[in-house]
Amino acid sequence: MRRLLISALIGVAAFGVVAAPPIQAKRPVHTFSIVARDPVTGDLGVAVQSHWFNVGAMVIHAEPGVGAVATQSVPDPAYGPLGLQMMKAGKSAPDALKALLAVDLEAAVRQVGMVDAQGRAASHTGDLDIPEAGGIVGEGFAVQANMMGKRTVWPAMAKAYRDALKDPKLDLADRLLAALRAAQEEGGDFRGMQSAAILIVKGRSSGQPWNDKLFDLRVEDNADPITELARLVKLQRAYSLMNLGDAFVAKNQWKEALEAYSVAAQLAPHIVELPYWHAVALVNGGRVAEALPIFKEVFRREPKWRDAGRRLAKVKQLPNDEAILKLIEAQ
Repeated sequence: MRRLLISALIGVAAFGVVAAPPIQAKRPVHTFSIVARDPVTGDLGVAVQSHWFNVGAMVIHAEPGVGAVATQSVPDPAYGPLGLQMMKAGKSAPDALKALLAVDLEAAVRQVGMVDAQGRAASHTGDLDIPEAGGIVGEGFAVQANMMGKRTVWPAMAKAYRDALKDPKLDLADRLLAALRAAQEEGGDFRGMQSAAILIVKGRSSGQPWNDKLFDLRVEDNADPITELARLVKLQRAYSLMNLGDAFVAKNQWKEALEAYSVAAQLAPHIVELPYWHAVALVNGGRVAEALPIFKEVFRREPKWRDAGRRLAKVKQLPNDEAILKLIEAQ
C-alpha cells in the first residue's frame, strides 16, 4: 500500500497536484456501486450499497465539474482523491484509472468505477475480487459489483439505469437509486444489506463547493438501506425546494416561490418546520393574510412554534411589529 501511495504521488505530481494519504483497508467490505454523468445537466453522481457499516465514508467520491469515483472490494480510498485530481488535471476517467492501476501492487483485489465530466467512464474488477464479481461500462456510466450471489446483478444494474434514462421525469438521483434497487432485486450481496450512500455534484463548478453538492446522504446501519436512502433523497428534495423558494422570494418572484414551497410541503408533509418558514417568508414579503392560515395549521400540529415569532423579530427575521406578531400568535 505504501508503494502504491508513493508511486501514485509521483504520477499525480506530474500534473501539479497534491494527493491525500490513503486509509488502510484490508477486508472486502464493499459490494455494488454505480458512477454516472447526467447527459442533460452534466451532474455527476455515485451510489453504493453494502453489507458493511458506513460504506459511504470509504467508497464514494465526486467533485463538481471533474468526475465521480467508487473504490471498493478491498479498497484503497486514495483512488478517490487521486483519480479526481488526475481528471481535474486533464486525464480522462479511463486514463486516470489505468494510471492508478499501473502502480498498484494490489490491483488484483481492487474494484473501481470512474466517470469524468465529459461522460467517459471506466470500470476495473481485479482477478482476485471475491465472486461473483464484475462490471459494465456504458455511455456515461459504469456499474461494478463483488461478493454477489449471481453474475446477473451488475447487468441488471446497467439495464435499470439505461431504462431510467428513457423517462424524462427521472433525474440522476432517481436513476442511481434504480440501479441499486435492481441489484438488490437480483439478489445483491450474498451477505445481505447494511448501509448505502449517494453523492451527486453539479456538472460545473461554481467555485463554491457548498453550493455545488446536490445530494450527500448516507444510511450507516439499516435493515433496508436502499429504501431508507430513497426516503432521505425525497426529504433532501423538499429542503432544497424550500431553499429555492427563499431564493425566489429574495428576487420578488412570488409565483415561483409559492410553487416551490407547495411542492416541498407535499414531499415532506410530516415536517412542520417547512410550512412555518414558508409563512415567515410570506410575512416578510408583506403577504400577511396569506401567511395566517399556514401559521394556524402549524400551531395546531405543533403549538411550540407559536413562541418562535418574537424570537425571530428580535433578530430581524420577522417584522418587529406588535400588531403583526399578535396576529400571528392569535392563530
